[in-house]
Amino acid sequence: MGVFGPPDSVIMQPGTVCNLDCSYCYLPFRRRHLTMSPDVASAVARSVRPWTERRTVEVCWHGGEPLAVGRAHLRQLMDCFRGLDVAHGIQTNATLINDAWCEFFAEYDVHVGVSIDGPPGDNAQRVDLRGRPAFTRIMTGVEKLAKYGHDVSIISVVSDPSPERARRLYDFAMTVGAFSLGVNVEEQEGVNAESNARDAEQVVSFWAELVRAWRANPVVRVREIDRALGYVGSVLGRDENSLRPRIDPLPTVAYDGSVTLISPELAGFRSPRFGDFACGNVLDAPLNELIRRGVRSSWVTEFVRGVHACRDVCSYFNFCGGGHPANRYFEEGRLDGTETNYCRNSKIGLMEGVLRVAGRNHAIGTADSLACGRIAPPAEPVEANTVSEIR
Repeated sequence: MGVFGPPDSVIMQPGTVCNLDCSYCYLPFRRRHLTMSPDVASAVARSVRPWTERRTVEVCWHGGEPLAVGRAHLRQLMDCFRGLDVAHGIQTNATLINDAWCEFFAEYDVHVGVSIDGPPGDNAQRVDLRGRPAFTRIMTGVEKLAKYGHDVSIISVVSDPSPERARRLYDFAMTVGAFSLGVNVEEQEGVNAESNARDAEQVVSFWAELVRAWRANPVVRVREIDRALGYVGSVLGRDENSLRPRIDPLPTVAYDGSVTLISPELAGFRSPRFGDFACGNVLDAPLNELIRRGVRSSWVTEFVRGVHACRDVCSYFNFCGGGHPANRYFEEGRLDGTETNYCRNSKIGLMEGVLRVAGRNHAIGTADSLACGRIAPPAEPVEANTVSEIR
């Protein structure tokens, strides 16, 4: 199982319920009020303590809507990690953010990611339980964060990739003063069975226009552009370590302590062949032991066969790292396939869009020239899965 690296992060599900009803959401239990106990959080904290002796560990709180559990309960859960070298992050729809939440984020030094898809017309799929638009309430939360000096990072779901959509999205990120922007082209996964097949040229044009918008005014870091240019820098620098993809086990701890590896999107789902994808419960065994068990499980073994197949046949492998198991499973019903619609939309299309802009500007020679020398993206190791992939 040499494709796996050491874990750098853990995803925590403090609660399953969500106060929105986004049409593309993949989560199965967002109508149920199931809440994580402090015993589960304490067990996770004991597990990551040895990890923190070597590096800072990211603890990402993700729902449902994590703020729906309330400040008092989230405080109990976060307090379990006091004294450890962890960095707390939270992914929220921002509709519940008020002054008290902003003070809470400052107290616990929480990095806040906000899910919003751009200007009002591009948020039609983000509605509440009564079908009412959520945009105004999300923006109220974003404005509160800015008022209290919190960096605003946004993650957007794009269901209609086009050059016009890319321009609107980047302009919106600049307008709200976002520190960073992450882009998820809508995926077919979980309870969202909508096909994510897209026209290849349209997808490449979307990414190319996003690169052009960023290049013209690179004041917002774009997650996908950072990754693409980081990879280009590694290729040009012949950095062999950076060009050897490693999969973060990325343990996801559900409200009840059950642990799923690699793909948070698989948590809570069952397969006729693999069961519930969980590798055990953190109340019964530490994360290191669960990870050792999990990487030997039948579904992970099948996924790794697919990773090896990707390596053998796909010229984009070193950039992509072999894709994500959830996309393979929900698109194809198995885990050892190779190219998926997700790959085409979010990896291949992205790289082709970047190269299209680079070639047109005769900037293939260096990554810095694409960035106009103003923002040089970091040459980070390419990861097959990172916590920032979640939405």
